[in-house]
Amino acid sequence: MVKASGKGQAQAPASQGLGVSTIEALGSEAEEVESGEVEDATELRDICVPAVMHGQRADKVLAECVPEFSRSYLQQLLALGAVSLAGRPLSKPSTKVTAGQCLVLEMRPTQQSMAFQPEAMALDVVYEDEHLLVVNKPAGLVVHPAPGNWTGTLLNGLLARDPRAREVPRAGIVHRLDKDTSGLMVVARSRAAMDALVALIAVREVSRQYLALGHNLGHKAWGTRRLREVSQPIGRDPRNRLRMAVVDLAQHAGKTARTDIELLDGNQDYSLVRCSLHTGRTHQIRVHMAWLGHPLVADAVYGGREAAGLSRQALHAFRLAFVHPMTGQALDLRAELPQDMAQALGVLGLSYNRSHSL
Repeated sequence: MVKASGKGQAQAPASQGLGVSTIEALGSEAEEVESGEVEDATELRDICVPAVMHGQRADKVLAECVPEFSRSYLQQLLALGAVSLAGRPLSKPSTKVTAGQCLVLEMRPTQQSMAFQPEAMALDVVYEDEHLLVVNKPAGLVVHPAPGNWTGTLLNGLLARDPRAREVPRAGIVHRLDKDTSGLMVVARSRAAMDALVALIAVREVSRQYLALGHNLGHKAWGTRRLREVSQPIGRDPRNRLRMAVVDLAQHAGKTARTDIELLDGNQDYSLVRCSLHTGRTHQIRVHMAWLGHPLVADAVYGGREAAGLSRQALHAFRLAFVHPMTGQALDLRAELPQDMAQALGVLGLSYNRSHSL
């Protein structure tokens, strides 16, 4: 039996204001995304343990008796001390309860519940129509709210820029760039456009090209081979689960991955390359470049070192090309090299011109 007693209205922790399929689309990356207006008001719920749950764990009783809220959200409230038993905060979720005992649940907004809120920010929009927009993301901007970055993300900026973004899963974001990677991202402005863009990406009809600066470790020269096709599967590094690696699929979990890498300019120590993605695996270019012996400048995770004033991985998504899924128009969009990478080229003795982007 669950009774509401009141300080106000409960905060809906999972679905309000983000579109009917937002949570499914977010998946494990941000499973407990919460939305809606965040107010100071909270709600107290008295949960009397039914006879059939006598002797069971308190967290299981909560999950069964308050099914409208996710198990993860309830675990967060337990960790915050927002669940009490016999007038005292319940410190151990594994505490066994007896029939007739009452748990008091205080519905508090968590960090996640305050994450998906509009935040005004300057966005560099290079293309926009009623169906979609393309933004040039600066290095340092996180794409989605997540632990450690619940605010100040691209998603927050999109919610502030366009009220319709609240009705689209992930505010219309259909692919991502790492925090320290700059460049072009396409964003849907309607559910229909989002579904169509996801379908295009799935069948590899969205062309994504990047410019990158790599080290020549051990003076690995490119020689006469200016174009290399790297088809190496990628999965979690079995020696370090915090990073990815080229793996043997016979021994480790992973997925096939292909990157075409073309040398644009180089010297004994550094290389400027253009990378074309044929798949979209996590850290794909960073992993494949490291596997070749050319880790990205300033990419410490995969063996790169800071150089020429660059303190972030030297990777820029400079070209995005696809057929507009709603209008049929062929779009071929470019973003100039950001200032930090452009300056680094000169310091490293490398050159880049517009012909490299053709």
